[in-house]
Amino acid sequence: MSDTKKAPNDVDRHVGTRIRMRRTMLGMSQEKLGEALGITFQQVQKYEKGTNRVSASRLQQISTTLGVTIDYFYAGAEAATAGAGGFAEGAAAPYEADILTGESLKLLRSFNKIRDARVRRKLAELAAAIAGSSDE
Repeated sequence: MSDTKKAPNDVDRHVGTRIRMRRTMLGMSQEKLGEALGITFQQVQKYEKGTNRVSASRLQQISTTLGVTIDYFYAGAEAATAGAGGFAEGAAAPYEADILTGESLKLLRSFNKIRDARVRRKLAELAAAIAGSSDE
C-alpha cells in the first residue's frame, strides 16, 4: 500500500458541495446536521469537502434531513466533472457553492419567502436588468 493520499473524486466533491449548499441555505450548522445524522460535525466537514464518500444510506438520511430528493445532490454533476476524463469536452464548471456569500444567502432566503410567483419573476427580471444581463 502506498502512503500517498488519494485526491477526492470530482463527483464526491460535487455531492459534498451540494450538501454544504443546501445546509447553508437552510441556515443549519454542521453541528446540527451531524446531530440529526448521529455523526460528528467533523464527519459532516469531510463529506462536504469530498474527503469521505457518502454512502447510499447516509445520502438518503441527509436528503431527508435537508428536505430534498437524492437527485438534488447530483444536479450539475455532469458539468462539474466535464473534462475529468473520458470523452467530455470543456473545463469543469465552477461549483455553485462558490457564489454563496452572506449577502447572496440573505437574498436567496428572502426571495424564497415571496409567495407570489409573479412578484418573484419580476424581481428576478429586475435583478438581471440591474446586473446588465438578460439571462432568463
